[in-house]
Amino acid sequence: MCGAELHALPEGVQRVARALQAAHHPHTPLMLDGAARTAQEAADGLGVQLGQIAKSVIFKRKDDGVAVLVVTSGDRRVDEKKVSALVGKVGRADADFVKAQTGFAIGGVSPVAHLNPPVTLLDQDLWRFEVVWAAAGHPHGVFQLQPEDLKRLTGAPVVDVAQAMSEA
Repeated sequence: MCGAELHALPEGVQRVARALQAAHHPHTPLMLDGAARTAQEAADGLGVQLGQIAKSVIFKRKDDGVAVLVVTSGDRRVDEKKVSALVGKVGRADADFVKAQTGFAIGGVSPVAHLNPPVTLLDQDLWRFEVVWAAAGHPHGVFQLQPEDLKRLTGAPVVDVAQAMSEA
């Protein structure tokens, strides 16, 4: 990728593409014809299992207002109590907070290239898959990676933050 092709992409996708390129990631963002605002929409659009979607969930840490990014499999729900035990008490983040902190709208939050670097946690359930797909800064944008790439790109720890399957 030489950079000229980035200009046709939305700004958030351009930012993600630049971050991936700088990190020598082998896959560039793709723009899907249909929206991928939810993990199910992304899985359907890509023809992959729901669990292969690395969904990004933003929380707001109550003590200091810092964004906390949890990346988990699309077929899992984040356990807020487990997240709070690791990073301090968190609560749900509204759309304005998500946009202001990440630079991305809900439904397109990438695990990389945030405006303000969040505290990041990667759920261990992503490692069930050889290949996963993450949002690329826009509700139609995605990029391919392996779970180890996610760890390398974010520097985040791999932890258990998903609800038990019986709770989901």
